[in-house]
Amino acid sequence: MADNTPLSRSGMSSKGQSRRRLIATATTLLVLPVIPRLAMAGTILAVRTWPAEEYTRVTLEMDTELKADHFTLENPNRLVVDIQGLSMNHAINELVSKVRPNDPYIASVRVAQNRPDVIRLVFDLKQAIAPQVFTLKPIGEYKYRLVLDLYPKVAQDPLMAIIDSGKNKDPLAEVLESLAQNSPDQVPIPSVRGQQLPSGRAQRGADTPPPPPLASGPGSGRPILVALDPGHGGEDPGATGRAGTHEKNIVLLIAKRLKKLIDAQPNMRAYLTRDNDYFVPLHVRVQKARRVKADLFVSIHADAWIKPSARGSSVFALSEHGATSSAARWMAQRENDADLIGGINLGSHNKQVAQVLLDLSTGAQINDAIRAGDHVLSQLKQINTLHSRQVERAGFAVLKAPDIPSILVETAFISNPEEERLLRSPAHQARIANAILGGIDQYFASNPPLARRA
Repeated sequence: MADNTPLSRSGMSSKGQSRRRLIATATTLLVLPVIPRLAMAGTILAVRTWPAEEYTRVTLEMDTELKADHFTLENPNRLVVDIQGLSMNHAINELVSKVRPNDPYIASVRVAQNRPDVIRLVFDLKQAIAPQVFTLKPIGEYKYRLVLDLYPKVAQDPLMAIIDSGKNKDPLAEVLESLAQNSPDQVPIPSVRGQQLPSGRAQRGADTPPPPPLASGPGSGRPILVALDPGHGGEDPGATGRAGTHEKNIVLLIAKRLKKLIDAQPNMRAYLTRDNDYFVPLHVRVQKARRVKADLFVSIHADAWIKPSARGSSVFALSEHGATSSAARWMAQRENDADLIGGINLGSHNKQVAQVLLDLSTGAQINDAIRAGDHVLSQLKQINTLHSRQVERAGFAVLKAPDIPSILVETAFISNPEEERLLRSPAHQARIANAILGGIDQYFASNPPLARRA
């Protein structure tokens, strides 16, 4: 075998040494501009985890954009992520302790320096997943983010979730199951590559006979379904009050209270687009409401404005031809930015997702939404000042279900110190929930959903 070891300095002629030094100097000059870039490793600023039944998100916030490669392994199930340009530090080690025992997808995580400039994360999984790994540019208070979304291989079906939650205690569960069996999967939930949506029959076994066909029209027993959408969540806190109150937490508490009130109503059920602190993209909120065939969509928020003196409640509906005021236009833009702040993988959008985000809503749907909004406003004014006495309209992406009357309720201004204090009060949260329920009841009293379906 040939010896490739360089010759020693003593074995070189003076002329050869001079030539070698000249080449080395020239090479150094060429390489110098690149060395600082290679030597400057990125820094992990924060690590966050957002476990939920729907999916678990892991976020690594960094001071620079870094490249990551990933792959999955089976037997046992693992997700491996290699992040280039990183060295071990305290923040990345914190990821190990951030995994919670009740995480539906992650059993544990291991972190190690795989190569001099590559950190390897190995996630030991509780089930097979369809991972989404992507980076986000700085926005708001966030720097660069590497996002790891761990979705289940078989997507959670919103309609089946309603059925399962009502088993053995709700006489309407059989009607809902009949609806699930007799409706094709027109709306995939969610739009993640590598996922599939289970059929109702598949969940109940091949030997289970299908339920009788669902009757349509008044008197069929089909419950009124209200989709409740607590705004923001997870990486997206929404607006934040002076006392540090996050909008995402307050609106979830109000939505849960409202769900209990609706579920206690005869022949009425509620469905939450999120039931915990995790992020749901705007188009997925719309898809979920359509999948459960909701009769009304109510998105719940807590307003914010540049001046702390702004106060009062508002209700918004979709506009096909521009906003009814500059404030409504600003509000719609702020709410539509939720996808940028919460973090959405734009590369995973499919044609159906893009179609949902278009202005497909009909005039009839918007007219119904305005009627529902008027009833909710009439109830809210009994417990709070109204910021606007009529239903405002703007291009809210979350209100673009083409077949569901959809409204957005700004319960109060969380940027107003007095209203922030009220929003933190369980008693006032209950008053808001009761007011919204009163408006919903009034709307359905004069707009029976089953008559429209017939």
